[in-house]
Amino acid sequence: MSDQVCCIRGDPASSMIGKRWFCGKHSQSATRERPHTWRISILLVVGLVVFVGIVYMLDLVLHPALTGAGLILAGVLLALVPAFIWLVFFYIQDRLEPEPKGYILGVFLLGALLASAVGIPLVDNIFHVSKWIYADTATTILGSILVVGFIQEFLKYAAVRYSVYPSAEFDEATDGVIYATAAGLGYATVLNIQFVIANGGVALGSSVIRMVVVALAQASFAGITGYFLGRARFEKKPWWWMPFGLSLAAVGNGLFNWLRGLIVQRGVSLTGASTNPWMGLVFASVVALFTLGLILWLIRRNIRTALAEK
Repeated sequence: MSDQVCCIRGDPASSMIGKRWFCGKHSQSATRERPHTWRISILLVVGLVVFVGIVYMLDLVLHPALTGAGLILAGVLLALVPAFIWLVFFYIQDRLEPEPKGYILGVFLLGALLASAVGIPLVDNIFHVSKWIYADTATTILGSILVVGFIQEFLKYAAVRYSVYPSAEFDEATDGVIYATAAGLGYATVLNIQFVIANGGVALGSSVIRMVVVALAQASFAGITGYFLGRARFEKKPWWWMPFGLSLAAVGNGLFNWLRGLIVQRGVSLTGASTNPWMGLVFASVVALFTLGLILWLIRRNIRTALAEK
């Protein structure tokens, strides 16, 4: 009986779910469905697309004459907006299904910090990815997965696994996805800010599309890692469970970047340009909706299976 304690807090356990013991309170939270999460995910994608449309139209109509520091500042502010939009929709959901706000913000900032201190220096200064990744198709795919994909997804995993994961606040199956998404958006925000600064400012209209694509991609593939983290928290899984989840997220990350490049390059805009960033936005939106939808459906199915086995 000594091992029959709740895996969340260590209190006396009353039921077993997924080969782990839970007390009455945490057995309810571990099997709680979040019907609003899917709707929030749809609203997030729609909100980001609307944001792109507004900025793009304002840029076309107003032709803002920004240069130097003003252009950089405007680009940095735009880079922060996708995360802000996500936080707005998160707080809407939070009214219905409360989540510790400090933990969410902390994981977001940790994802950003790891991107700045570890991820970007590794990719740019250690592996020098930009110098060789576009040499040929095989190099692009393998480099995008094995170097860029694994570095980014592992750091997003680390932002959750070594912070909020052991906490009693990580007590629902959906928490893995929520926290990992926060880490992914923190990572995306730093990537976008770095892009703006490295280029000495960017054209606002076209660059806002890139920023939203990066945010959608980083959040989506972090969600895959979050799904595997969530199940590992509430079920006893074999040793290969998390390595497999991280590999799946890294492969998705790398293939997405390769395919987006092909789609954007082969797209033809109304102006006759050989590249069309809007196609990249459409692709990223579809991938985000499909990935997050599949993850949330799997969580819902797993919860119902666990309840049926109780």
